[in-house]
Amino acid sequence: MKRMKDRDRMTRLADFLFEVGMLRKTPRSGYQFLGSGSESVADHSYRVAVLGYVLADMAGADMARTVFMCLFHDLHEARTGDFNYVNQIYNSSERDDALKHALEGTGLEDKIFPHWEELEECETLESKLAQDADQIDFILNLKEELDLGNKYAGKWLEAAVQRIRTEEGKKLTETICKTDHTDWWFQGPPPSWWAKRNGLDNDD
Repeated sequence: MKRMKDRDRMTRLADFLFEVGMLRKTPRSGYQFLGSGSESVADHSYRVAVLGYVLADMAGADMARTVFMCLFHDLHEARTGDFNYVNQIYNSSERDDALKHALEGTGLEDKIFPHWEELEECETLESKLAQDADQIDFILNLKEELDLGNKYAGKWLEAAVQRIRTEEGKKLTETICKTDHTDWWFQGPPPSWWAKRNGLDNDD
């Protein structure tokens, strides 16, 4: 890391953005045990940020702070990789150090790291909403896998639901668990749309 100290801020920002791109190539490892489903850390982080926005809106909380914590909550995994629950029994990682080293020299240290600390301490409403957003993204994936026939996803779903901290998160999770993951697109068009796709000229 000593050699990085000689690089100017713009170069370190370029380094940082290349490093963020590594999250696209970093798999979430829990799906190895589930037997179906897959995603990268970048895939996960995007919807977590959207969920943070939604939950903060529901709670009347600070949206910017909540989304900020969600956006960077797994950034350290560009260096550490993703440890699932079995991995964590036998392995540990220096997450704080990984994030500090990623930010060093970018000028973002004092902007991003305090939000990471707030998330880890999990005492503010915004941090609890961000933690819920992290779990609800996983719950959405588990519900989809359950709908597609993976019975083990149901067991995982029961456990994941217990981790939700806030009332807003619990309300959203309850609805997610009752909603078919295809409804948003399958139930949207009128029934005649499906028939018309083969060229028939049906009335609406």
